[in-house]
Amino acid sequence: MRIRVSHQTAYRYDTPASRVIQILRMTPRPHDGQHIVRWRIDVSADCRLTTQEDAFGNITHAFSDDLPTDHLEMLVEGEVDTQDTGGVVRGTIERFPPSLYLRETALTRADPPIRDFARAVADTAADGPLPLLHALVQAVHAEVLFDTDPTHPATTASEAFSLRRGVCQDLSHIFIAAARSLGIPSRYIGGYFWRSDGVTAQDAGHAWVESFVPDLGWVAFDPTHAMCATDAHVRVATGLDYLGAAPVRGTRFGGAGESLAVTVHVEQAAQQVQS
Repeated sequence: MRIRVSHQTAYRYDTPASRVIQILRMTPRPHDGQHIVRWRIDVSADCRLTTQEDAFGNITHAFSDDLPTDHLEMLVEGEVDTQDTGGVVRGTIERFPPSLYLRETALTRADPPIRDFARAVADTAADGPLPLLHALVQAVHAEVLFDTDPTHPATTASEAFSLRRGVCQDLSHIFIAAARSLGIPSRYIGGYFWRSDGVTAQDAGHAWVESFVPDLGWVAFDPTHAMCATDAHVRVATGLDYLGAAPVRGTRFGGAGESLAVTVHVEQAAQQVQS
C-alpha cells in the first residue's frame, strides 16, 4: 500500500533559548518491501540541514539555530510504498554482526522477573527460535497493557514490566530484553504504523523489534499489536534501544519553560496507476 506520513514537532520556550542543536532520525531508507516515493523535512529555523549516516546506517539530519528563539518547529512528510514480506526484513544496511544486538543497554537490561518471564515462554514454545519469538510477541502483548500514562521516554524495560503497562516503546524494550536474555539478537525499530480502523491522528510514531533468526535473517515483531510487521509499518530508524533510534534528540543553551507538542498523521494514500 502507499502510506502518507506527516509528523510535526513543535518546541516552545517561555524564555528564549540562545542556541538550539538538533539531530533528526526521521528519514526512512528503502529496502525489500519499502520504497520511498517522496520525503522532505522543513524546519522553522533559518539554518542548513546537514545529512549524514550514523553507525547503524540511519539517515540523520543535524542543524543548529544560533539565534535567540522562543519556538522551533520541524515538519516531516512524505509517502512510502510498502509490501507485506511476512515480517522478514532484507535489503537493509548491516554494518555489524547480529551478535552486537545481544548487548544490554540501560533501557533494555533484563532483570530477574523479565528473565523468568522469558524462560517461562521458552519452556512452553515449540522448538526453534522462530516459534519462540512468535510465542514471545504474543506473551508480551498479553502481559503488558498499552497505557500512555505511567511511563516516559526514560522508562526502562524492568520498570515498565513491573508496572505491566507502557507504550509501544516500553513493550519493545521488554521484548528486546527478554529475547536477548534467551540469546536471540534483537534491535529496536522506530517508524510509523497505519491503522486500519480509520484513525489517522496519532500522538507519536510507532516502535517495534527485529530479531535475528539463523538461516532466515532479521524478522520484525510488533508486540503492541501481537504480530509480525506488515505493509502497515514504515521502517525509519534502528538502534540498540530507543535512544539509538529516537526521531529527535538535541540540546539547547539558555531558555526556560520548554513545552513540546507532537502531531502525527498516518494515512493510506491513493496510488497512481500507469496505463
